[in-house]
Amino acid sequence: MTHRELGDGLRVSSVGLGCMGFSHAYGAPTERGEAVRMIRAAYDIGYTFFDTAETYGTESDPHDNEKLVGAALKDVRDNVQIVSKFGITFDKSAPEVNKPLIPDARPEVIRASIEGTLTRLGTDHIDLYFQHRIDPTVEPETVAGVMADLIREGKILHWGISEANEDYLRRAHAVCPVAAVENRYSMMARQYEALFPVLEELGVGLVAFSPIANGFLSGKYGKDAKFDANLDYRSSMPQFTPEAVNQNRELLALLDRIAAEKGATPAQISLAWMLCKKPWIVPIPGTRRLERLKENAGAADVSLTADEVAALDKALDTIPMSAVFGGTKVVSK
Repeated sequence: MTHRELGDGLRVSSVGLGCMGFSHAYGAPTERGEAVRMIRAAYDIGYTFFDTAETYGTESDPHDNEKLVGAALKDVRDNVQIVSKFGITFDKSAPEVNKPLIPDARPEVIRASIEGTLTRLGTDHIDLYFQHRIDPTVEPETVAGVMADLIREGKILHWGISEANEDYLRRAHAVCPVAAVENRYSMMARQYEALFPVLEELGVGLVAFSPIANGFLSGKYGKDAKFDANLDYRSSMPQFTPEAVNQNRELLALLDRIAAEKGATPAQISLAWMLCKKPWIVPIPGTRRLERLKENAGAADVSLTADEVAALDKALDTIPMSAVFGGTKVVSK
């Protein structure tokens, strides 16, 4: 696989692997041995960039995902870049499957989080450590100061902010340079394109999560798609309703047409579109299936010209679309 750079010197595979779904949010967790095999298979395919978080877990083990990633990559640790995140817990009292997030970025909480993450991953450093969500009660300068300390101590190499906005990013970056933001970005969720000039100005990369709109843009889900209402976030995502399939027919047809022209798949086109838009965008689609790991990696080999990207953007501006999942609700402590 090709590689690209985030921030100042973090070289990663052009497509990364979002590992959350092995443990969390996409139905019953994958059997442990199978999850470890799939993560390692991704490395063998050419992925070097692996995204996890301290909160991606199961009912029996709330930190399961970091342990899976650590086990799968233990003997190739020096050849990969591991991402983890701090700063949220789930509101377990909420009835919905997609539990609200409670942000907490107090310095003492960050300190406890990094020690737990290093232990579970079985490593002495994290390549990229993200603040999982902004905590409105803690100033960005305070968080950035802790990140600067962790970098000096060698516990993290780079840091970033998930769901960042311009003001928070600028203030944090002024204290400790930010390597990347990790924001929701896909053909159906383009609101963060407004941040692109700032990222370019500051030399900050974008790690794009949900880059295939939680799988919808693969074209694999029809009106009969069913999801576990107790374990699968997609059961409450608007793009997967029967009505949405009709509303998004033109979008899916566009992806089918471009995919046929390029000898690719719709999912590959949805990834190639952002890869060819900016050299500092790295999508991190998740999957549990080997054929999808290969398919997503292959998006890095699909070439779209600047004119083709612009034509897609123009079409996306006018094509009717359903609502798309915009993120988990954040609540106060």
